[in-house]
Amino acid sequence: MAGNTYEVLGPWAEADPIPSRGINTRVTALAGKKIGLYRNGKRAAEPTLKVVEDRLKKRYPTTTFTSFFNMRANEAIIEQDVKGQFEDWLKEVDAVIAAYGD
Repeated sequence: MAGNTYEVLGPWAEADPIPSRGINTRVTALAGKKIGLYRNGKRAAEPTLKVVEDRLKKRYPTTTFTSFFNMRANEAIIEQDVKGQFEDWLKEVDAVIAAYGD
């Protein structure tokens, strides 16, 4: 084994210099906003969003909430027959908080 050499590779790649950004402008304040709560059908998603909603209601009493539930957890909502309903729901909210129960 003496005299053998090994090349050590690091797991880091070159980073893309373009900073990531959201598809919409971030909401700067939650007071008075309508927040959409989106969840899939996994068991932990519903109680997770319930805790989030309860805490946000205490902190921002003028904020309202509405929910959308994706019953088919492993299928994209845009590929389902409720795509139109989902898109209409999105137009009614200022921001969305999503929970996936995994």
